[in-house]
Amino acid sequence: MYPVSQPANYDRAATMFSPDGRLYQVEYASKIVSQGTMGVACKYNEGIIFGAHKKVPSNLMLPESVEKIFPVDDHIVAVSAGLVGDARRLVGIARQKAQENKMYYEEPIQTETLVKEISNVKQVFTQYGGMRPFGISFIVGGVDQTGKRLFETEPSGALAEYHAVAIGKNRNKAMEFFEKEWKENISRDAAIKLSLKALEHGLDEKEKFDVNKLQFMVIDTNTRKYSSVSKEELKAVMSAK
Repeated sequence: MYPVSQPANYDRAATMFSPDGRLYQVEYASKIVSQGTMGVACKYNEGIIFGAHKKVPSNLMLPESVEKIFPVDDHIVAVSAGLVGDARRLVGIARQKAQENKMYYEEPIQTETLVKEISNVKQVFTQYGGMRPFGISFIVGGVDQTGKRLFETEPSGALAEYHAVAIGKNRNKAMEFFEKEWKENISRDAAIKLSLKALEHGLDEKEKFDVNKLQFMVIDTNTRKYSSVSKEELKAVMSAK
């Protein structure tokens, strides 16, 4: 009989704690997230900027077909890192919750309420047998009557609110950069430039920073609606660096 490592005894079920208080299946889901391409978001004086770098492994693949940023409602946007299939499933649930809120209460759903709904779904998949945790983290941001709100949700169902945040590969490097450089009431162009520099921390050593592999969206506090940031605007900001 060969000795069996401790994780192998406790990683077969998402609901089984190891003696040192760990849920290995949830940790494995977080590992998938840390291998995904980076997504970032940060507040600026008149809204929230969202940015993501897409993995395009072949020149035959259309970059537009790779989903990283998902509009959830007119005033809420989500950025994903991890398994895209899991992201689409959760975004579908989030969109349904947003529409139900409009039907029942005749008003847009609050960002925090929606984030808690997503996190609750994630948490359920860590608590019952026969399920696996979602291998996805989200940045969810929105503008509502409470102001500009920006959250991160993890595979465990945990959530936290930020002024600026990154998920995916090399997240810690991007977060260190945000902590040093982000300031309140920065302009839109400054927020885009900051996000671009943060995304550079998620690239592999030999990978080139290609604007065609980037996706950016913005939510404006005045209109409370999302819109895409054009490639031309990104190129202009990049050339001004």
